[in-house]
Amino acid sequence: MNVPLWVWLVTIGVFVAIVAVDLFVVDHKPHAVTLGEVTRWVLFYIALAVVFGIGVWFFAGGTFAGEFFAGYITEYSLSVDNLFIFLIIMSSFKVPVIHQHRVLLVGIVIALIMRGLFIAVGAAAIEQFSWVFYLFAAFLVYTAISLVRQGMGGDDEEWEEGRAIRMVRKVFPVTEDYHGAATTVKIDGKRWLTPMLIVMIAIGLTDVMFALDSIPAIFGLTQESYLVFTANAFALMGLRQLYFLLGGLLKKLIYLSYGLAVLLAFIGVKLALHALHENELPFINGGQPLPVPEVGIGLSLAVIIGVLAVTTVVSLVAVRRNPALAEQGSGITAPPLARNKEEAARIVEQDEKEHAAQHEKIAERERAEGRGQI
Repeated sequence: MNVPLWVWLVTIGVFVAIVAVDLFVVDHKPHAVTLGEVTRWVLFYIALAVVFGIGVWFFAGGTFAGEFFAGYITEYSLSVDNLFIFLIIMSSFKVPVIHQHRVLLVGIVIALIMRGLFIAVGAAAIEQFSWVFYLFAAFLVYTAISLVRQGMGGDDEEWEEGRAIRMVRKVFPVTEDYHGAATTVKIDGKRWLTPMLIVMIAIGLTDVMFALDSIPAIFGLTQESYLVFTANAFALMGLRQLYFLLGGLLKKLIYLSYGLAVLLAFIGVKLALHALHENELPFINGGQPLPVPEVGIGLSLAVIIGVLAVTTVVSLVAVRRNPALAEQGSGITAPPLARNKEEAARIVEQDEKEHAAQHEKIAERERAEGRGQI
């Protein structure tokens, strides 16, 4: 698939324009999102991905279109699992309701830039060394086993501040309370970071860590860098609204880890077969390719859709029969999602009261510490 430079530039420009519209127009006035709003945005991004896939079909053929759709669906499904961690991070930082959308947007933009670098490195490595597919295959199978263990453990993934976040806190002073949407604030002539910036960095870096399994997975479905990048971009761009739309449903997808484990193991096997077919390692068949069967993109797409459908249906049926399954070991708090603008206003009012009370506690503690130093 030969993609001219101008097509790359136009594609990136379109994504930048969408982010700009979302950030400076849609999110110009921070607010609590409504069910209708996020549903429309989710459908909008899915429609964009479908139209793009049809365009790939028209200009490059059905095979490449199938690779894009397989990669997009896989990236989107892996992103759903990642929403668990996003929920935990938002709860840990007590992000105000009206700013959660912006936090996700900026964090995901950071992740998209970092993933672009990962994709470039991965594509260059594959171009030079075919044995990289063996490493990708082994890592995906290992990740699949880890997901099965996670599902059997029955506990939610825990999140702790990583080394990068702790280093930022050590180098720069960080306020305890939020200051609106500001990421920095000047206090007594000194520049402070706010929790808003820290949580944005946390979301972005966390998603980059998730790329360690999603990037090898999509390279198992297509080796076209353009399709890898666009599938990742569409999946990430639609992730913010999905965060709010599926927040309450995530607890019910109790078998999601098992379904994703099956997908990653399947793609791992597909990668291993492809590696054997392109083999250059001297200790395997004398460095000659092996005549092993390869898994076509049609079968891959069918397996991906089938596994996700079965996982979702089985999970929802199990929870309906035994609602307690959705609460086992769950400390996740679903993000607020209003049914209409009036309810959104009430959510914002309640959230502001809670943060005002928290701000007063911080101020009282600081006053008490000040009295103790006198």
